Formats: sequence, C-alpha cells, structure tokens
Amino acid sequence: MQLTRLTASLPVVLSRVGGGGGEIHGIVADSRQVQPGDLFIAISGINVDGHRFIGEAVREGAVAVVGERPPQDLADVPWGTFTYVRVPDAREAWGWLCAAQQGFPSRHMTLIGITGTDGKTTTVSLVYAILRTAGLSAGMISTVSARIGAKEIDTGLHTTTPDPPDVQRYLARMVEAKTTHAVLEVTSHGLAQHRVAGCDFDVAAVTNITHEHLDFHGTLTAYQQAKATLFEGLARSFQKPGTPKVAVLNRDDSSYEYLHPIPADRQVVYSVAGEADVSARDIRYTPNATCFTLQLPEGAIPVETSLVGAYNVSNVLAAAAVGVALGVMPEAIRDGVATVPAIPGRMERIEAGQDFLAVVDFAHTPNALQQALTTASYIAHTMGKEDGRVIVVFGCAGLRDREKRPVMGRIAGELADMVIITAEDPRTENLEEIMETSARAAAASGKREGVDLWQVPDRGEAILRACQMARAGDVVITCGKGHEQSMCFGTTEYPWDDREAMRRALHGETLDTLPTAKDGAESG
Repeated sequence: MQLTRLTASLPVVLSRVGGGGGEIHGIVADSRQVQPGDLFIAISGINVDGHRFIGEAVREGAVAVVGERPPQDLADVPWGTFTYVRVPDAREAWGWLCAAQQGFPSRHMTLIGITGTDGKTTTVSLVYAILRTAGLSAGMISTVSARIGAKEIDTGLHTTTPDPPDVQRYLARMVEAKTTHAVLEVTSHGLAQHRVAGCDFDVAAVTNITHEHLDFHGTLTAYQQAKATLFEGLARSFQKPGTPKVAVLNRDDSSYEYLHPIPADRQVVYSVAGEADVSARDIRYTPNATCFTLQLPEGAIPVETSLVGAYNVSNVLAAAAVGVALGVMPEAIRDGVATVPAIPGRMERIEAGQDFLAVVDFAHTPNALQQALTTASYIAHTMGKEDGRVIVVFGCAGLRDREKRPVMGRIAGELADMVIITAEDPRTENLEEIMETSARAAAASGKREGVDLWQVPDRGEAILRACQMARAGDVVITCGKGHEQSMCFGTTEYPWDDREAMRRALHGETLDTLPTAKDGAESG
C-alpha cells in the first residue's frame, strides 16, 4: 500500500520530512525485523526508546519511519533516504496503520468489545456461544485463543490484548471467512497502549472494574479511565449502516457511576438482583451447575450453566445483555449459555478419582480471589460433609501491583481454612519478600504459620502439599495462573501449567519445570 494512503488514516500528523509516497511492504515496531520497503514505528517504551534505532532500521531497508520526536532531536539519522512522519503517539499510530494496511476489517462486521478486571474471557466465550447459537457467523479473540471460522489459534503464553498487527490480521482473516460478528477481549493495557486503535466497536461491555494493574496505571482513577476509553470510543468510531452504538453496563459495579454518563446510541444495563434491563432471580447453585431465571426485556426464561459461582451469574448476565443489544432471541441466549463448558483455567476441575475437589482458577486479583474462595467455600459445604475445608494455593506476581499483595493475603486468611503461599511469576523481585508480604496479612487475619499457613516457594511442591493435606469433602484450589503456560523467574519464561501440576499432585508427584527455590530467590 502507498505510504500516502496509509498515513491518511492517522488521526493527527504533526509534521513530515521527505517526500516519499512509495509502496510500503510491511509495518514493524522492532528494528531487528525490518525488511527492505518496510515502515518502522519508533515507539518510546518504558525501557527502550525506538527512536534510537531509526538509523539501524533505515540501513536495513526501511523507507519510512513514524515517530514522536521532532526531527531536530534525532541524531545519526541518514536524512534524505526515507520519509519521517511525526505523530503525537506512535503506539496509537501503529494501530491505525495496521488497520489501514488490512483494509479496516472491523468496518466490515459488528465488533463487540468486552472489558473489565475479572470475567472478561468467560464473558467473551459466552457471547461467542450465544452468537453462534443464534445462527450468526461469529469469531472471537480472547487472552486464551482466537477463533476464526473452524480454526482455533493459541494467542500466546502471558498474553493481554494482542499487539495491533495480530489484532488486525485476525480480524482480516475473519472478514475473509465471511464473519459477521466478532467478540474481542479488551484489557486495560490494550486500551492504554492503543492496541485496538483502528478497531471500530459497535458494542462495548464491562464486567467489573476493581483493584488491579496499579503498577502500570499508577492510580485506580487512571485504570478506570483506561477502561472508559472503550466506551468513549463508541461515539467517535466508524458508523456502520443500521448498526447502533451500544454500551452494556453493570449496575452492581462501581464502574456504572462513571460509565453511565458516556454517550451511546443505547445502553443495556444488567444486574444480579437490582432494577435493570437484564437480571436474575431464583438463583440456585450446585457443585456442578448454576440455575436461575433470566429476566429479559422480552420476558423470563430459565437458564442453566455449567459455570459455577455467583460471579458467573454476573458474567452470564453481561453476555445476555450483549445478546439483547444485538437483538438475539431469548431462546438463543438460553441455549448458547448452556453450550459453554468450563473455561480453561477458570474454576476448572481436575479429576483423578480423589475424594476431594481439585480446582484450578485464574483468580489473580483481590476481587477474583474473594469470589473464587467464596464459591469454593460454598461447594465445600454442599458436597455432603459439613466440615469440608477450603485449601488455597496462591501467590502474587513480581514487578506488578504491590498494593494487592497484603489485600490478597488478608482475603485468603479470612476465607480459606488453610493457606499456602507460593510463587507466581516472581520475575526479578525476591520471591521470599513477595510471599512474606501476603503471609503477614494472612497471619493478621488469624492464620498461624505451620498450623494453617505455609510459605512454599516451589509451586509444584505447594500444590502437592495442598493435595496431601486434603481429606474427603475438601476443596483444593490453586489460584493465579489458570490457563497460562509459563512462569517467569528472573527474565526467563519457564514452561508451567497449573493444571498439569495439579494432576501430578493428585498422583503424589510434582511438576518440576521451574527453577529451584534457591535459584528463584537468587533471581530476585
């Protein structure tokens, strides 16, 4: 595509040096990947400034560069051999350019964005199932996988919303597959870093917005604002003929107060028990299912889902509200919800013939941990033994939100009967210090080291110990990793799967793909 056509898609161009309107073969943000004829995006990152590599990119064949710095601030750049386009935000430009390169695929389908702190992946899967059950050609992109036609694509190890080239390539493949509706999981990182710039959303939905990612956003207000940009973008996005812009809001969550005033063509509100367009009543929980009456604008309809826990009622309501926003019939909503199996790593049960329940859950935020342990406690007391206990294994990630570490320790201390604190991506922080912060909070909640509280650095050993402690009717739940397939010690990602670790533990073995506890401590 011609450079002039590509740059015409940019919201703002501050200046341009060099005439160049030549053909662009590719768009890259890593100078090491530049091929002759490419456009290089110079991104000012946290640790590395891409402007330092403009000269290298040009020497490798880049014919155009998009960056944020004024030309006079760039040293050792071979001016006259390429076109330099200055923009206010190179990350945002990257999104728009990738969208333009692919022909703005989101403009050829109805695009639904799901954001929130917890429940995004589950809600995306529910919406996808509802759309498919309604007979619509649907695709989806979540942090677990992308589904395009009959194909499922793994989206990575530690993933958030994919980078712009991947997002736009997935959407373009959906257009080729004649997809009419796409559901996209949109994280706060993805919004703040403009990974979905160039995506024209028609429905924006929120699950909840609670304490998380303050290491990245700085404050809860900044985190909330990042989420709000998905809804603010509705009014600015490309208007597709006959497709209104709809906001789906959770009246039960504090986010409702600041998302509700954001303009949209229509709002659909859901609530577990309050006044709303979509709500639930007569909720009944069992260890294997959740049943309730789904109240829709068209009337009431019974729903049963294999997803357990009160928080999944809210997730189902969010998905049902998206269905209402898109005009899906109540029967398709009901049947679609019923088809969704357990989401990988979300309250996923691991069975090996044991007489207690073993569960792997992704809960890595205070709210998610509270919800997971509340559900586990309910299950423990409905499995036929009144003295059923909850044994939790969890950790907190290094180089991430430090404020949540004592909060999660307190929650575990209050809601679980036995607490084992272990590693969860310590990265370059000291693992023992991370664990001790949560352990102190758990002890302040009444837990006693060596009695009902332990610190076990080796995650495989921690899961094994939990299973060895369990007796009939207990619930062993390991939280924080869920579906993820690696764990970071130092700067290295090691293979890791909580589900496989749980399976090994149920057979009296440990999964030993991680560094030793000593190695982990030395990496801190």
